[in-house]
Amino acid sequence: MNAYFITVLGNVVIIVIISTNRHLHTPMYFFLINLSFLDIFFTSTIAPKLLSLLANGNGMISFVGCMIQCYSFFFLGATEILLLTAMSFDRFMAICYPLQYMTVLSPRHCLFLALGSWTCAFVDTISPTVLVLRLNFCGFNRINHFFCDVEQLLKLACTDTRYLNLLNFMVSAVIVFGSLVLIMLSYLNIIIALLKIPASGRRGKSFATCSSHLLVVFIFYVGTVFMSLRSIKTSYVDLNKLAVILNTIVTPLFNPFIYTLRNDQVKCALRSWWNCGDKYNGNRVGNQHKK
Repeated sequence: MNAYFITVLGNVVIIVIISTNRHLHTPMYFFLINLSFLDIFFTSTIAPKLLSLLANGNGMISFVGCMIQCYSFFFLGATEILLLTAMSFDRFMAICYPLQYMTVLSPRHCLFLALGSWTCAFVDTISPTVLVLRLNFCGFNRINHFFCDVEQLLKLACTDTRYLNLLNFMVSAVIVFGSLVLIMLSYLNIIIALLKIPASGRRGKSFATCSSHLLVVFIFYVGTVFMSLRSIKTSYVDLNKLAVILNTIVTPLFNPFIYTLRNDQVKCALRSWWNCGDKYNGNRVGNQHKK
């Protein structure tokens, strides 16, 4: 419960700080606002039902609710992967082509990249979901998971699902591995550009702007790799369940801290925002005493 509350609160604070501070109205922080909104939605697909299960032991869910949860999880997960890819392109342009940065990543182009991430994820995940909806389910209706995972749902189908499993794998591969290749290419070019900078201090300062994004990408893709190993079971841990917790609870929880504690501009904006609140409260108290 505390983790979910902190996740939502932390991401809301990030959204408010960036929205109200005009110095942070740049492409990088525009994508960060989108990531914070996405993290709130993403963790909300799993956490409330999981908390209900832990608190009341109620694991029941309607078929419609199950399909909505299943689709939301994969749709929002795909969107986050694509958005992280767009953020890597932002860092690539900022370091490799700083003079063209604001021209290439204009507000219109940033909006196009953000909407493109949501649209591509929707198109990529809607077809498998429609095919799952058309399946016939019969008999045993329990799944070995704390949310409606598509792999577990397919095990309940009365028909052959081999081709649907293959389609799900291909859809996931296009998003996950395609985005990973683009992110790696972006950072390969960034590293090459940084190595050409003579001063080591400037080099470290330039790369520091990428460290937060790299850390988030690493955490998120660790969970994604675990999900690709979902067929491997051990007596100690189910990697699939661990991956879901890592991607939907741990990553959204740490994202606000990663981007604030490792970013001087956000920390400065946070201190200014906090001091403004203190000044407002102090002035209000002072006025009350004058009365």
